[in-house]
Amino acid sequence: MILLGFAENPVLVPDGTIILHIIIILVMVYVLNATLFKPINRILEERERRTRGRSGEAKGIIQQVEEKISSYERALREARSEGYRLMERERADAMRERQLKVDAVREEVSRLAEEEKSVISAQTEDARAALMRDAGEIATEISSHILHRPVSGSTISSMDTRI
Repeated sequence: MILLGFAENPVLVPDGTIILHIIIILVMVYVLNATLFKPINRILEERERRTRGRSGEAKGIIQQVEEKISSYERALREARSEGYRLMERERADAMRERQLKVDAVREEVSRLAEEEKSVISAQTEDARAALMRDAGEIATEISSHILHRPVSGSTISSMDTRI
């Protein structure tokens, strides 16, 4: 048999040990599967389940945060637009009030100007009358000095009407 091992074309001849080797391999597969592969697979599956669960939980939290951010931004936009509307309304009210005050002041100024014009007109007439009276008196005096005799104011008034 030793010679067969050194032959040029060795031929493998199955003998009874091959069945023993197959049984040993099957027992090893069963033992390894029961002691090593199943626990490792169970641990890997648990880890995958936890990772998937945590990943899903994280996605849920991210989605909630995004919803809250969009809600916050929407509320912020609404508050800003309401603030702008309120400011515009207040500005319009202030402009209306300002215009009413300006109109009232203009009316007051116009009324005061008319009153002052009438006062000035009355004062002008009084001054004109006083000037005419004083002019008449001065004319009488001057006439009396020039003529060296007393002159009455009625003579001079008649002369003024002719001029």
